[in-house]
Amino acid sequence: MKYFLLFTLTLLLTGAIHAQSDKVAREKYSWTLGYKPDELITFYTPKPDMDLKLHVFYPEGHKRSNETPCIVFYFGGGWSGGSPDQFYGISKYLASRGMVAISAQYRTKKQKAIPRDCVEDGREAIRYVREHATEIGVDPERIAAGGGSAGGHVAAAVGMCPQIDVHPNSKVSSIPDALVLFNPVYHNGPEGYGHSRVTDYWREISPYHNIREGLPPTIVFFGSDDHCIKLPLIQAFQTDMEKAGNECVTHIYDKEKHGFFHISKGGRKIFEDVMNKVDGFLVEHKFLSGESEVEAWTAKAIEHYKAERGAKQKSKK
Repeated sequence: MKYFLLFTLTLLLTGAIHAQSDKVAREKYSWTLGYKPDELITFYTPKPDMDLKLHVFYPEGHKRSNETPCIVFYFGGGWSGGSPDQFYGISKYLASRGMVAISAQYRTKKQKAIPRDCVEDGREAIRYVREHATEIGVDPERIAAGGGSAGGHVAAAVGMCPQIDVHPNSKVSSIPDALVLFNPVYHNGPEGYGHSRVTDYWREISPYHNIREGLPPTIVFFGSDDHCIKLPLIQAFQTDMEKAGNECVTHIYDKEKHGFFHISKGGRKIFEDVMNKVDGFLVEHKFLSGESEVEAWTAKAIEHYKAERGAKQKSKK
C-alpha cells in the first residue's frame, strides 16, 4: 500500500494521510477534460502581428453588467513552451462555481522571449482584465492570479515583483488580490531554479527575494519529490512570508512530483483534493461562496469528456 502525505506548512509541519494503492492505476484524463473557452480576447500586442489572448470561461448566465470575481491562470513549460489549455479543466470548474476564469497566453522561448517577457505579459493580462472589468463583467477588486510551474512563477512574480513591468507608470494596478500557485518556481537565486536564464536580473524576478509586508493572500501546492524546487526552499518561503505578516498556506503531497496537481498527471483523487482546497481558499477570501462541488462536478466532467471522445472516434470511422 502506497501513501501520499499531505502536509500543511504553517509555523509547524502538520498533516493528514491519504491512502492510494500502487496496484490501482491513477484515474487520469486530459487536463482540458474536453472543455473549450467561451471567448478569446486579445489583451496585449507586445510586437506587431503577435496578439496575446485571454481564454475566458464564464459562469452560466453571466452578464457583462455583473461584478463577478475572476482568476487568471498561467500555463507551465519552463518559460520555453506550453499552452493555455493546461488550465481549461480547472477554469471550467471555477466558472461553474461562479467565477470568470481565464487562462492567459504569454510569450515563451519559442517566441524568442526571456522570463522577464513572460512576467511582463502576465502583468498585462491582470491589468487588462482590471481596466476592462465593466466590459467583461468582473469585479476589479476581486481578481486572483494562479499558475503551475513556470506559470506559477509568472503568477507569483506578478503579485510580488513590481520592478518587472512594461508599463510601470500605468494608473491601472496589475497586482492580483490573491495567489493560487501550483509547484511555482518562486526561487530564482543561485540555489533555485532557472538562475542561469535570469542572471542579469534575478533579484528583480525571484518572488522569494521580493517578500515584503502586504502581499496578496497565497495558497501553494507542491509534491515533496519536485525536481524544480526542494523542501528547504519551500519551507524558507513559507517562513519568510509569515515573518513579513503575509498569509501563506503551503500544502505538500508526499512522493508526488512536478505537475502532480493536473488530473492528467496526479490523477482524479489528487486533483479533487487539490481543488477542494483551492475552493475553500477562494471561499475564505470572498471569491466564492457556498460549499465545494468538486467531486460531483468532476464526475460530470469525466462523463462529458468520455462522451466527447466517443463522438470523435465515431466521426473518424
